[in-house]
Amino acid sequence: MKNQFEAELKRVQQYAVDVTLDPDTAHPNLILSADGKQVHHGDVMKNLPDNPERFSKNPCVLGNQSLSSGRFYFEVQVKEKTKWDLGVARESINRKQRISLSPQDGYWTIWLRNGNEYSANSGPAVRLSLKSPPQKVGVFVDYEEGLVSFYDVDAAALIYSFTGCSFTEKLYPYFSPCNNDGGTNSTPLIICPVNQTV
Repeated sequence: MKNQFEAELKRVQQYAVDVTLDPDTAHPNLILSADGKQVHHGDVMKNLPDNPERFSKNPCVLGNQSLSSGRFYFEVQVKEKTKWDLGVARESINRKQRISLSPQDGYWTIWLRNGNEYSANSGPAVRLSLKSPPQKVGVFVDYEEGLVSFYDVDAAALIYSFTGCSFTEKLYPYFSPCNNDGGTNSTPLIICPVNQTV
């Protein structure tokens, strides 16, 4: 089984895209690194222009790169975090109200809560039982196939796939480092360069 997923992971890694975070979409509590590769929650509301692209209720941010056809793939380091959300979102999502993560609302995501509770937010959520906590999560989208898959990169294991999705507009990488929780969840989400696994 593992060999099969290793081959699959290798195949999807060919579609790696150099993703950076879009500061114009970032919630005012989030702190982005200068290179646009890391994001964490800063506990302090920055005074930023409330432009239409910006999330104003949930601590999340989109990538600069979008997809409206073909395939793309990116990897995010999640280690030492107790909660996070990851996936893709469609362009027309409402950024000014509290969001509920589900495909109906334009989000294809998985998340971690309480350090060890993983769910796929498929509306209703699907609880995921993972052998070990992933340190690095790979996100793969095949636009025409209507597929969004999440991989545990180090274990070369499939975490979850949304299948049969119908995409009609641009999709953007979606990230939420979630709240700091008094420092217990202060580690940033880090977009990593993709090393083709051998």
